[in-house]
Amino acid sequence: MDVVSDAIAAVRIGQPSSNRVRVSGSWCARFAGYDGAGFHVVLKGACWLLPEGGPAVSLRAGDAVLLPHGTGHVLADSPADAAAVRHAVPFERWSEEPRPPQGGGGEAELLCGKYRLDRSRAHPLMSELPEVVLLENRVGSHLELRSAIDLLGRELEARQPGSCIAVPSLLDLLLVYMIRSWMAEAATGAWPAVLSDPVTTAALRALHSDPAAAWTNDRLAAEAGVSRPTLARRFTSLVGRPPMAYLTWWRLTLAATMLRETEDPLTTIAHRVGYGTPYALSHAFKRQFATTPGRYRAQAGEQSVG
Repeated sequence: MDVVSDAIAAVRIGQPSSNRVRVSGSWCARFAGYDGAGFHVVLKGACWLLPEGGPAVSLRAGDAVLLPHGTGHVLADSPADAAAVRHAVPFERWSEEPRPPQGGGGEAELLCGKYRLDRSRAHPLMSELPEVVLLENRVGSHLELRSAIDLLGRELEARQPGSCIAVPSLLDLLLVYMIRSWMAEAATGAWPAVLSDPVTTAALRALHSDPAAAWTNDRLAAEAGVSRPTLARRFTSLVGRPPMAYLTWWRLTLAATMLRETEDPLTTIAHRVGYGTPYALSHAFKRQFATTPGRYRAQAGEQSVG
């Protein structure tokens, strides 16, 4: 297992969704804030992203932008003024209704989509992402991301047999590549530094590969090939919490995922995440999530039905 994959898997719920949209003339569409992450890719032409509380961002053909915290925003053909933004058409209605050209602007073609996320289980790597992650289309950059965008665009252009599996899988791949590209370019941020440090990365890989193991600081230090004080100092400085505190948090995050996504009894979940008894898991779970495992599972079921 690797930390980036686990960070995404821990927080993601449900299926992602996407639309391929063609526009021309003067247009302005609003995307309300939501409990998830949104993305846009400009396939053709250009447009502007106007995030709530942030500066306008110019987007050109090939650019991708991720809004990992569900920030409300507007897409428009130009950096619209405040009045135009207030009267922007909700995207749900705008994407379904015919939009005759209104003069000005040019043609644009966009991929717009979103992911449902459970913020209560957010890994610090995901929490650290900025409100807007802009990945500009530059020669030789983000080659994997470009390939995923091309494949997804073709699938949405003409649905082929198997597209019900292909599209969600490509959307998941797109999210991975966008986060990976951000990490490669980030000038600041703890987690790009964490995952470039060989000692901390080795310790994290060990914990994520076998979270139920009887880990101790000494055993983890041996796995990372350093002394216990060295591991404690480097891990705590970079990750923001000591190794065993991180392990406890990760075990409970995994337990929450299993409660949401499986029907396994609490005894099974407890053993899978490193707790000797259901009581021990319940006690620790309530401290972190302020609710019991049973209530958490019931609430997750109600949300999925809703």
